[in-house]
Amino acid sequence: MQDLIRQIVEALVDDIDAIKIHTVETDTTRVIEVEVARCDVGKLIGKSGKTADALRAIVAAASGKERKRTILNIVD
Repeated sequence: MQDLIRQIVEALVDDIDAIKIHTVETDTTRVIEVEVARCDVGKLIGKSGKTADALRAIVAAASGKERKRTILNIVD
């Protein structure tokens, strides 16, 4: 899952060295936190949050087989 998110985020931001992805898992939930450079946060969120919503939809679809709820947070 982290590889999928990393590939998408790398395509969206300019400073790929600043990308940090942290995962916290429990039995039923997975929280993925994505941290990027301050100047790239707007690119990751997108206009009216549409890019972030699309990224969350992809993550939700990819996590369907694992039967875990996956939450994607973008850290400022």
